[in-house]
Amino acid sequence: MALTDSWHIRLRSNTCHESKQPFTDGESFYTAIFRNEEKGEFERRDFCVSAWETLANHPESSKPYSFWRTTFEASPEGPKDKEVVGKESAEAMLRRLIEEDDAKSENARYILAVMLERKKIFRQTDLQENKGARMLFYEHIRSGEAFIVRDPNLKLTEIDAVQEEVARWLDTGDERGASESSEAGSDAETEESQTQ
Repeated sequence: MALTDSWHIRLRSNTCHESKQPFTDGESFYTAIFRNEEKGEFERRDFCVSAWETLANHPESSKPYSFWRTTFEASPEGPKDKEVVGKESAEAMLRRLIEEDDAKSENARYILAVMLERKKIFRQTDLQENKGARMLFYEHIRSGEAFIVRDPNLKLTEIDAVQEEVARWLDTGDERGASESSEAGSDAETEESQTQ
C-alpha cells in the first residue's frame, strides 16, 4: 500500500467485537477501522449498535480512524457457487495486488477499485487523509469485506495509460500488467522531458 501502516483485506465478523453476540440477518451494525500504533497496521472491528453507542459515548475509548454503518447479511446455507472465469477478474486482481502489497501496483489498485465501484460491487464508505495521502475506504457490497486503497493522485495524462494496462492485463492475464501500469505514466513523463 506504500504506507507505513499495513492493510490487508478484512472480512466482516459474525459477532460483535464487544458483546460477542452473533449478528442476525438484516441487523444494522458498525464497522470501524482502528490504527494500531504498536503494530503499525490498521485493524477492523465490528460492533452491534448498542455496543457502538456505548463506545462512542465513553470519553476514554480510542477513536476509530474511520467507521461506517452497514447491514449484516447472513451467508446462504450450503456451499457458495463460484463464478467460473477463464481470466482473472478485476476483483480477483485487486485482492491479489492488495495482498502482495507492492508499491508499484498502487496505480492499478486505484483504477481497479474505481472500476468495481462503478460496477456497484464496491461502495465507498469513507475518505480520510493519512500523512498527506487520500485513503479511500470501500466495502464489498455482497460480502461486507473492507478494502483500503490509496488515491495516487494520477494526472489526467497518466490515467489512460494505466487504464489501458489494467484492461490489457485483465484480457490476457499478464501478471506484469500492474507494475507496468504503474510505471507507464512515469516512463511517458521521462520520455517527454528527454525530448524537450
